[in-house]
Amino acid sequence: MKKDNLYRIYTALFMGVCLVPAICTPFVKGDASKEKRELAKFPSFTKEGKLNTDFFDEFETYFSENYAFRQQLVNADSRVKSTLVKTSANDDVIVGKDGWLYYSETLDDFRRTDTLSQTNINSIAYNMQVIEDYCSSRGADFLFFSTPNKNTLYPENMPYNYIQTDNESNLERLSEKLSGKEFFVDMKSELENLNSATALYHKTDTHWNNFGAYAAHTILMNRLGKSSCGTGNGWYTANDRLGDLAAMLYPAEDAKDMQLHNDYEFKYEYTSRFKGLDDISITTANSNAEGNLLMFRDSFGEAILPYMAEQFATAEFSRAVPYNLMNVKVGDTVVLEIVERNLGNLLDTAPVMEAPILPIKDIEAENGNPWGTTIKKRKANGMTHIYGTVPESFIRSENYTFAFEIEGTLYEAFNIFEKELLEGFEYSPYGYSFYIPESIDTASMKMIVLNENAGAVSAQFLTEG
Repeated sequence: MKKDNLYRIYTALFMGVCLVPAICTPFVKGDASKEKRELAKFPSFTKEGKLNTDFFDEFETYFSENYAFRQQLVNADSRVKSTLVKTSANDDVIVGKDGWLYYSETLDDFRRTDTLSQTNINSIAYNMQVIEDYCSSRGADFLFFSTPNKNTLYPENMPYNYIQTDNESNLERLSEKLSGKEFFVDMKSELENLNSATALYHKTDTHWNNFGAYAAHTILMNRLGKSSCGTGNGWYTANDRLGDLAAMLYPAEDAKDMQLHNDYEFKYEYTSRFKGLDDISITTANSNAEGNLLMFRDSFGEAILPYMAEQFATAEFSRAVPYNLMNVKVGDTVVLEIVERNLGNLLDTAPVMEAPILPIKDIEAENGNPWGTTIKKRKANGMTHIYGTVPESFIRSENYTFAFEIEGTLYEAFNIFEKELLEGFEYSPYGYSFYIPESIDTASMKMIVLNENAGAVSAQFLTEG
């Protein structure tokens, strides 16, 4: 056979292979659930009664996300790259050593780059103290902890090319700031001190495994002076956990990770319409236990939920933001959990609760220039929500309190820049946010910044309504 004919046959075969995904696309559908995102839908030829001028751009996106055998091809590409050159084909996943996978959103924390300012760290610590004071005033216990990122607890399996700076991480700085506070649980140090021979986190998932969640549960129960949940006849392992990172990297595989289980028979029951552990709100009851729990949590709260629910007569586990503390009462236990990589979120939205009242007498304040102050009001959660920003000229020390005198009462605000409500405004580290009863007239208010050991600065405002 002539060489030209061989080239033609090779070219035809190559083009044929390349055309297979396009030809099969209408007939072969992939499973997008593992990718944790919604794939693009086939675009419409018209928009709002007019020709869709973006059709071809939208079709290109649609085809790139929906062509036949896409997951198998992505999977093959990922396997080649992770096996041969130890790199990831998915920007959200880091391929580590010994089969460990890490979430790329934790890189800044791991390398200690793009960290929060000290003002931000101080504000988070201050906000947690305000919540503690509020819960204490209502006769409730409060605990706050941040779940460490996987590469914070297990840095040894990160790729060698990710170099850590000499800076302190957000979690380290916040832990130092809150050191000695009874409500703060230094979960990173507590878990490290266990010196567990069994890994507390999954190799191919972002989260801790059941054993790690149980370890955190026992730490919390010890802090509260309560007994921990039982473990039956002990722990055993099974490869039955589909790691979220493995699912993103290898979408065509059923890449199971090792999970730890025990045979303890839980007695709690769900009292909400339970669909899954990622529900926004889950409530439980256990007639064999005592006390009431309100736990604000993220996805790390899924594995710990059964153990916590088992030890309280009633429990509510909430992923809703803002945190709603209005129904906290005597005898309650309030727990706030947030993963290390999301610590900055604690500066974005104020919890829903009546603002604490501060003593008003003997406050001598110089008059400040109110230029640059933002004051917004709205009706929300049956109260008046007041929020905005304060000019930097009012800030005279690292530790300060925003307070507002309204109708002869001084209300304490959270150090919060309401990110969603102030969309379009320039970000300021000196944001405030608080709630007061709706019946209070807010037409006139006096803002006071109480600077620690540096005097107070105030300004009077007239506002609408």
